[in-house]
Amino acid sequence: MSQLVTGEAVVLQVRIARMPTRALACAIDVILQAIVLGVLISLLAGFLIGGDASEALAVALIFLTVLVVVIGYRVVMETLTRGRTLGKMVLGLKVVRDDGSSIRFRHALVRSLFWFFVDFAPWFAACPGIVASLMNKQGKRIGDMVSGTVVIRERHQPMASPPLFVPGHLVQWAQSLELSRLSDELANASREYLARYTELLPGARAALGDALAYRVSQVTAPAPPVPIVAPAFLSAVLAERRRRELTRLATARPALNTGPFGPPNPYAVPASPYGVPAGPFAPPTPYGALPPVTALPGAPGPFPAPAPAAPYRPAAVNPQGWAAPGSNESGQWF
Repeated sequence: MSQLVTGEAVVLQVRIARMPTRALACAIDVILQAIVLGVLISLLAGFLIGGDASEALAVALIFLTVLVVVIGYRVVMETLTRGRTLGKMVLGLKVVRDDGSSIRFRHALVRSLFWFFVDFAPWFAACPGIVASLMNKQGKRIGDMVSGTVVIRERHQPMASPPLFVPGHLVQWAQSLELSRLSDELANASREYLARYTELLPGARAALGDALAYRVSQVTAPAPPVPIVAPAFLSAVLAERRRRELTRLATARPALNTGPFGPPNPYAVPASPYGVPAGPFAPPTPYGALPPVTALPGAPGPFPAPAPAAPYRPAAVNPQGWAAPGSNESGQWF
């Protein structure tokens, strides 16, 4: 992996194409160009032999045909496809600028001219481009250095998102974690470790997991109440960190229009406190299965039913028109 910094100071993680892959893509392009050149030169030779053209004209036409096929093919293809030739398409490669943006005509022209006249020129034994690519940390040849471009790999195995969860008996511990000192770099390293957990050898898997768990435990508190393996510890910490981040985004950016016809709020807090939708087909909660909460007999629930109203009793009135004290519980006096 390598980093490209865009004009907006955003760091992009990309895979640099190395010389063996680029050489294979170049070989595919050269084979296609040789086929096209063979057909065109055969047609041109038949035209020249049948006519009275001079030898100088024949050499000039053949040289011009070679330039058009060799250089024009690369310039046209990389300009129209934003950095790809047929060989690069087959191997999933792409030419981009040093800031990660797409190349233009001038970049494709400079790369193609240096490819033909400098990097792989026969009068230089076709070695300057190979030597420069081996010595440059980004695999650049001389044409890439002059034009400010780099070849990256677009097609690679995507990294699966690791299944983050907290065991049910550690939910309260996870909610009490202090995560302010956990950096993004350490969290990303732990996430990549969990994503590639099954791809690592057992020895390297255990050593790397223990090292990451130790580093994470130094910047988080409190410690787990029970012994826990390194992958489960990292998963619990990352799951809680993700839950808090989602909650923070939901409360920090409320929807502007909350009327009946306003757009839905993309930052609305879901019904479940951990972001898991409810329903019969909902995925399991990232914190595992929690025991059902049952109310004690006779204990009031969160919304207890209101007490029944006392029956109305009319007040007893004496012959003088006065109500007898205490005869009306509603407290009405006449």
